Amino acid sequence: MSNVQSAEAPANSVRRLSKPDLDRVVAIDQAIAGRSRQGFFENRVAASLADPAGFISLGYVEGDTLQGYVLAHMLDGEFGGRHPIAVLDAVGVDKAARGHGGAHALLDELQRAARGRGAHAIRTQIAWPDEGMAHFLAQAGFRLGSRLVLDRATARLPGELRPGEAESEGQDLSEDRIAVRAMTLGDLPAIIGIDKQITGADRAAYFKRKAEDALRSNGVRMSMLAEIDGTPAGYVMARVDYGEFGHPESEAVFDTIGVDAEFAGQHVGSVLIAQLLDQLANLRVDRVRTIVEWNDAELIAFLDNLGFRPTQNMTLALAL
Repeated sequence: MSNVQSAEAPANSVRRLSKPDLDRVVAIDQAIAGRSRQGFFENRVAASLADPAGFISLGYVEGDTLQGYVLAHMLDGEFGGRHPIAVLDAVGVDKAARGHGGAHALLDELQRAARGRGAHAIRTQIAWPDEGMAHFLAQAGFRLGSRLVLDRATARLPGELRPGEAESEGQDLSEDRIAVRAMTLGDLPAIIGIDKQITGADRAAYFKRKAEDALRSNGVRMSMLAEIDGTPAGYVMARVDYGEFGHPESEAVFDTIGVDAEFAGQHVGSVLIAQLLDQLANLRVDRVRTIVEWNDAELIAFLDNLGFRPTQNMTLALAL
């Protein structure tokens, strides 16, 4: 791990986070964000300790005091991605330690750790009005990414019907023949097979990590499998991280969706998303978002038809 010196700050360093750091990380983040994300950080620190190859959690220390942190996770392909990337989830430095080079030291160490895990880039997203973070990341070498952040409300849009709710005779009754249930570990071979059929790549490691994360997570996993006549026809994988006091955050994320080519055109994807939206609404989660490549016209058209729209978030990328 790195050591940093400056005229303004005591001897400092960057090291891996451990369980005893959790309260300090939460306090720094709460001072920045104005609310506690205890559940999120508990989950991420635990995941990093359990799966060091899949998660990166680093702390910036001045003397004996933790003054900053950076959290990231590795992806070896969502929505068909074929190259490992690191996703920057959170970075923060205590107000008293700003200007000491800690944030840049954290990002430098993150880059080294990501390269060591085979990543070819670091990606993140920020809210459009966050000028401070945009400036900091631009200085660190991040550039505008090629991906779009889309979202929609989990509540029904005006005039929206879920699949199977016919207004008149002749409309599709998809839910009558498509059974949707919670995904289990036993479904992984079928899911990996569907994904390989779509992408041409073997992403078994990606799905195995997702399944292990679901078992370990303090959040709610909303991963579901669709079946037609008992045959796996498609899947969707999503998550809701729990916030403070056990209440779910107001936003969920869905990472990937896939439909077996044999069942293409039979509204499997629409039924899966409809079930996901209803489940999230029951949990009082307000919105669901996802990220897609700007040129994935088929997926964008599918999501557009289901009410997803561009957000005010920007995606950024740093090539390694």
